[in-house]
Amino acid sequence: MDTPRRVRRGAGWLLALALVLTALNLRPAISGLGPLLEEVRAGLGMGGTVAGLLTSVPALCFAVFGGTAPRLARRLGPITVVAAGTAAITLGLALRPWAPNTAVFLACTALALAGIAVANVLLPVVVKGWFPDRQGTMTGLYSMALALGTAGAAAVTVPLAQRLGGDWRPGLLVWALPAVIALACWAVTLRRGVPKPHPDVLPGAEPAPTDPRPLRRSPTALAMTLFFGLQSTAAYVTMGWMPQIFRDAGVPAVTSGLLLAVIMGMGVPLAFVLPRLAVRLPHQGPLVAVLGVCGLLGYAGLWLAPAQGAWAWAVLLGISGCAFPVALAMIGLRARTPAGVGRLSGFAQSGGYLLAVPGPLAVGALQEATGGWEAPLLLLAALMALQIVAGVRAGRPGLVEDGA
Repeated sequence: MDTPRRVRRGAGWLLALALVLTALNLRPAISGLGPLLEEVRAGLGMGGTVAGLLTSVPALCFAVFGGTAPRLARRLGPITVVAAGTAAITLGLALRPWAPNTAVFLACTALALAGIAVANVLLPVVVKGWFPDRQGTMTGLYSMALALGTAGAAAVTVPLAQRLGGDWRPGLLVWALPAVIALACWAVTLRRGVPKPHPDVLPGAEPAPTDPRPLRRSPTALAMTLFFGLQSTAAYVTMGWMPQIFRDAGVPAVTSGLLLAVIMGMGVPLAFVLPRLAVRLPHQGPLVAVLGVCGLLGYAGLWLAPAQGAWAWAVLLGISGCAFPVALAMIGLRARTPAGVGRLSGFAQSGGYLLAVPGPLAVGALQEATGGWEAPLLLLAALMALQIVAGVRAGRPGLVEDGA
């Protein structure tokens, strides 16, 4: 009996490693682009409106492709779909730097983002089904890896591009390598055999309830969707525009990339701690409120002294950005089974990312119309206040299966 037990334990560790490596690749496609956006625009002849569209493409792809993830998981299994998503990330990141024009660049970006979208939705399902007694720990681990990948891409993309001849293309191409490693780990995992999920329910494969309560009628699900959408808006505006905000304030390009890395890097330690804290709290609303207040203080600092206090505002915005791992933990807490988590994750993430699409576009349009960043910062502050309200409502205890 010892050998099968050791095999199962080894397969579980391999699955956990594959999840963490996948999470590491869920943001470099976006955060690695922000510090080089000005160079990419010049190289491809991209206008300001198209650049604003480029910063909105992630949310749009996450909304469109993320909505298909639960159906694909029911048909093929969540593990297989996450592995296929990792393959799409790898291919998109490998092809994007060779794009000859904006249209091809957008298409390759969309391919990578499609893979990211299904992984976004299904990672909480895998955690619920395969690690039900370690939800906080596993959510923290893969959230920490996600934050590490986000911060790493933001910090080193510009220096890498400079060391590789000063061209933006090698600077983006290098991020295909971590995706190749994650894909190789999935290949080994699938070849050795995926361990069985928790015996209570097989995630993504069980029949749908005969009369499921539509999530659009659940106040908790709607609040979760709004909360997820607003924190996504803040995140993609940060990844797409924050380096430019600092550069326009007189901060050098390399330093702007490092400031974005600080913002994203705050999630490395906090993304491990906060989900574990969230699952222990009976109500996650106070935690959401504290994170939102940090965001409001960061936007106020950018308004008053963007260059002089840049490092302080980066830390505050980084703390605020940890609403994302808290939101992932809350999705797992608001449903009883992996199937319920899959439904809620698909509903909240698809709807939330759809709500986030106009945000980066609006920020770009406001900046272009006013010639400054004051109006965009006012918009972001108003959205942060609304995020606090929605997050406090979504943080109330209750399960969507019970009509919460």
